[in-house]
Amino acid sequence: MPLLKTIRSIEPLWRDWDRKAQKSGLRSTMYSGSGDQYTGEWRNNLMHGKGKYVYKKANAIYQGDWICGMRSGYGTYAVKDATTEEYIRVYAGYWMNDKKHGYGTYYYSDDEYYEGGWECGKRSGWGKMLYTNGDIYEGEWHNNKCCGLGMLFLGRIYDGVWVKDIPKCGTLEDADCSEALNTEKLPIPEVKVANPKEVLEEVQRSILQEEKRKSDAT
Repeated sequence: MPLLKTIRSIEPLWRDWDRKAQKSGLRSTMYSGSGDQYTGEWRNNLMHGKGKYVYKKANAIYQGDWICGMRSGYGTYAVKDATTEEYIRVYAGYWMNDKKHGYGTYYYSDDEYYEGGWECGKRSGWGKMLYTNGDIYEGEWHNNKCCGLGMLFLGRIYDGVWVKDIPKCGTLEDADCSEALNTEKLPIPEVKVANPKEVLEEVQRSILQEEKRKSDAT
């Protein structure tokens, strides 16, 4: 009867050495097979505490807190500029399990950024977005979109309820134009609603309740 020989998988020696090293505490720079670099604190062979990680392929760097090998706590992420060779900050704020989570600021460009809440890497909660064209939205977000109560400033101010980046119910009024030159006031017929504030609040509540019902159902 022929003997069956089990083929044992062979792993790189560096993995065995790394496992036996059981890195803990502050260490000098460690290099990975991909060329990435980490300098900082360890616990049980995992990046844990304060540390700096350089991503070779992405030309980026993270400096901040680590928990069990993942970016967690407060930290900044920056990308190297190809022309100046300097690192340009992209995100500064809180992380959890390698994703933006909590309060933080993300810079899309020199004149466009978001400052506010994050959840699992997406804009969520209360936040302010400044757009390149000068528009500003400040209010509630969910899953990276304006959703809930918020205000949009773009020459006119919309104050009301948003659902998935769409204004649903609110008030719209012109921004302050008192300093504009040669403005002529034209008569506008007045339209009145009985208890307009109560009517608006009631409609807003019903929209938010409906969105919450849909969210709970999914």
